[in-house]
Amino acid sequence: MNLPNPSYRGKVRDIYDLGDTLILTSSDRISAFDVVFSQLVPDKGKVLNRISTAWFAFFQDIPNHILETDVSNFPVPFRDHPDLKDRSVLVKKCKRIDYECVVRGYLSGSGWKEYKDVGTLAGKTLPKGLQESQKLSEPVFTPAVKNDQGHDENISEKEMENRIGKELFGILKEKSISIFNRASEVVDRVGIVLCDTKFEFGVLDGEVILIDELLTPDSSRYWSAETYSPGISPPSMDKQILRNYLETTHWNKMPPAPDLPTDLVHVLREKYQKIEELILSCTSQKSK
Repeated sequence: MNLPNPSYRGKVRDIYDLGDTLILTSSDRISAFDVVFSQLVPDKGKVLNRISTAWFAFFQDIPNHILETDVSNFPVPFRDHPDLKDRSVLVKKCKRIDYECVVRGYLSGSGWKEYKDVGTLAGKTLPKGLQESQKLSEPVFTPAVKNDQGHDENISEKEMENRIGKELFGILKEKSISIFNRASEVVDRVGIVLCDTKFEFGVLDGEVILIDELLTPDSSRYWSAETYSPGISPPSMDKQILRNYLETTHWNKMPPAPDLPTDLVHVLREKYQKIEELILSCTSQKSK
């Protein structure tokens, strides 16, 4: 049976709107700098879906949108559909809070660029003399306005608080930093450094719940503890591999996206599979 057309096609995910629920499907598409590439990374969607659902199960004490992860329990005509198997979840539909709740434990990426330029991170002044990839004294909340089209807009904590109110801001910040700290401790057991990640939340029946993907290699920056060292940009175990490659090209980060080398696609697939193996091994224990 053919699937209906998705209600919404995102950069890397397809969404089927079933009324009070949604089916989120992770494709093998890959994007960087908010541009989608024509090449697919085989099995990427399955890897991301399994990682995300494992984290949601691990953080079962935190209300989230997951209803069903087994496609055999999906409603018809989606039930047992091969295009959805292992890459889809049935979730509650809620009102999305249109902010990315980014938490950074290390000074890297755009955070490092901001610090180099003006000595701040998300508008907050940091001590002088910090190195690239240096661990911060405590995780820093660096929110961004979520845009479905184009680039997300980094804003300060104060700006986010002014826009959504002190109470909701406090809930989002506290939940984000708490999950980040707990996840960091978990992956540390298998030799992984969680550099930074982003969370998304929604509101359902007046309650703030965790939604979207969770702690995947597409939404997080992971390093191997063996190769981590301050002062450099450590080898990545996530989509940063693609971004690093693109920085060596002359691409202006605007559509159309350039073709990706076959070897790079193979490396991306291997890294995604490796991080899945490690994360699933440490999330198989229940959160304490």
